[in-house]
Amino acid sequence: MSGRNDAQLTTSRKVGFALGDHTITLAQSALALVYLFFLTEVAGLRADLAGLVVWVARAVDAFTDPAMGHVSDRMTWKVGRRRPFFLIGAIPFGVAFALLWWIPADSQATKFLYYTAVSIGLSLSMTILAVPYFALLPEMARSDQERSSLNAYRTAAAVVGTLAAVGLQPLAAHLGGPDDSGYLKAGVVFACWLAVPWLIVFRVASEELPVERSPLGVFASLGLVARHRSYRVLAGLYVMGRIAIDVTGAVLLFYFTHWLGRPDDFAPTLVVLFGAVILSLPLWLVLAKRLEKKAIFVLGASIWIVAVVPLALAGSTWPRWSIFSLAALIGIGYAVVDFMPWAMLGDVVDEGEVMNGSRREGLYAGVFTFLRKLGGATGVAFVGFGLSVAGYVPGSSQGPVTLVAVRAIATALPAAFLAIAITLAWRYRVTRSAQARIRLDLAAAKKPVRELR
Repeated sequence: MSGRNDAQLTTSRKVGFALGDHTITLAQSALALVYLFFLTEVAGLRADLAGLVVWVARAVDAFTDPAMGHVSDRMTWKVGRRRPFFLIGAIPFGVAFALLWWIPADSQATKFLYYTAVSIGLSLSMTILAVPYFALLPEMARSDQERSSLNAYRTAAAVVGTLAAVGLQPLAAHLGGPDDSGYLKAGVVFACWLAVPWLIVFRVASEELPVERSPLGVFASLGLVARHRSYRVLAGLYVMGRIAIDVTGAVLLFYFTHWLGRPDDFAPTLVVLFGAVILSLPLWLVLAKRLEKKAIFVLGASIWIVAVVPLALAGSTWPRWSIFSLAALIGIGYAVVDFMPWAMLGDVVDEGEVMNGSRREGLYAGVFTFLRKLGGATGVAFVGFGLSVAGYVPGSSQGPVTLVAVRAIATALPAAFLAIAITLAWRYRVTRSAQARIRLDLAAAKKPVRELR
């Protein structure tokens, strides 16, 4: 499928393509929301080792995302540079996810090595899928409006994936509980859920062929990306936002269980939060037609920060409606922090093509995806090490120092990373007028020009 333009991006194609991020986010949300809790409370792994499991897997995976992007940029398959990877990676993705939830009856060291190895396998299979997938975003939608629209559909599907990840824990209990391998059975069910949609993504995705291959190697191409100022700024605000998202996700179950003393409110609160994400997306799309993208990002991140402050003061006596209201407000800000950087990436890719004379969506998306993984892993590692230092003991009542740490990690830490992201967003230079000039240069096939200052 090649040569399709924005006018042919029907609603059904957008929904079908969005299923790709639905599966990726489902897997990542299961790691962020449930896996740390599973490793400590169910599998019995120490909190510091549990946090290290995810971080080590992502560190090993560090160089594969940019390399995968470079490989997909240079592929010459008849059906496209990137789409065949959706068929290659789907089954390994599902199998690795299922194996995450098996509990070996061995020592701490054996458990650590097993869970680290399987997490590495999951990360590598996700790379095969995610990098070509995200590289197609700016290629499928070239206009500013369609890029925002396609990314809004992607974000909505991703939110549904996060909500589905919340269901893994009750499904495990329904299938027998941890003592009867309930988590493993639930993992197998979710594994099928992760693999099958990639057949649909393969069908609805499109690419522009033929494509001129860049003569540069991966390291030379990475050098061009690293020297691209707009990309550095965008990558910085993106990774700060991702760390805020994943820190919140990793500690939220601990926050509800130990600080508020309301573990049963965890899932309903997430439903409210991500329901607000989906409901707010049309409003953000309307604003995207009138405001600069960086201004929308700053507004959304600021709303999140304002909402998280009262959560630091919340206690077990607060009424449920107050927690739900704050969660909804966080969801409104979360929506922008999640989807807007990807809408901005297409503009930066266009600028890079004008600057360097060749298009490298794969490499740009590869570095972005790597930062997404690294940011998430760093967030989970922060949570694991922070809880361990604060004296967290799995399966028991927590002391006052640990409770304060849980509250601080759930509120102050995400707010700090969001504040950094806001600072970086104001330095972003690809405005609407700059985009118009870039597109004129691309249309006229002009020689590379200097980057915007």
